[in-house]
Amino acid sequence: MNSKYSNFLTVLLVIIILAIIGIIGFLGYRYYENYMIKNNSENFVDSFINDSSNKNNTTNNTNTDMGNIFNGVEQGNTTTGSTTEKPQYNGYDMLGTIEIPATNVKYPILDVSALSVTGLETSVIAIYGDLNQVGNTTIIGHNYRNGLFFANNKKLNIGDKVYITDLTGQRLAYTIYNKYETDENDDEYMTRDTNGAREISLSTCTDDAKARLVIWAKADLDA
Repeated sequence: MNSKYSNFLTVLLVIIILAIIGIIGFLGYRYYENYMIKNNSENFVDSFINDSSNKNNTTNNTNTDMGNIFNGVEQGNTTTGSTTEKPQYNGYDMLGTIEIPATNVKYPILDVSALSVTGLETSVIAIYGDLNQVGNTTIIGHNYRNGLFFANNKKLNIGDKVYITDLTGQRLAYTIYNKYETDENDDEYMTRDTNGAREISLSTCTDDAKARLVIWAKADLDA
């Protein structure tokens, strides 16, 4: 009887050890995967900005007449005011980059055509408007518990800076001036009147996924 009980405990112990090893291995793999996503995106953004610095970046106000906004949500499209082929990041067309120093964010901004499960797992996506053009541009990103993408937007405060670099090499600083939660079906902020200013809206789900956290920021040159 004791021998059977001892064998049972031995088997149970082996199962527990294997389960622990499996959990540690899974967590380790996820940590490595998250690290690689963040590291690769940061390296990509740094390289993109360095390359962009070699372009003519002296006229921040050029092409504002090409900044006409259409409803990117309804038409499933955004435009950069150019017909040139867009560069790609991990197989998706990109429109530029976003940097948020307060939360250590550096990601490529993907075109709305990347709006899919895998696209949202790759980077943040511009779903409305044109980067660094007059009007509002809405950028969405997942709120992952691992800290990727817009997971730390809740930590941002009024006055924090956001930097957007577009495909022309123009890099503009934006200052956050509004932060609130709204219903997940609310999209009125996307089409709001910016009174001729360049603005961005950062949107992600709240931690409980029951609402949307929306942040507004205005380009410093339009303040």
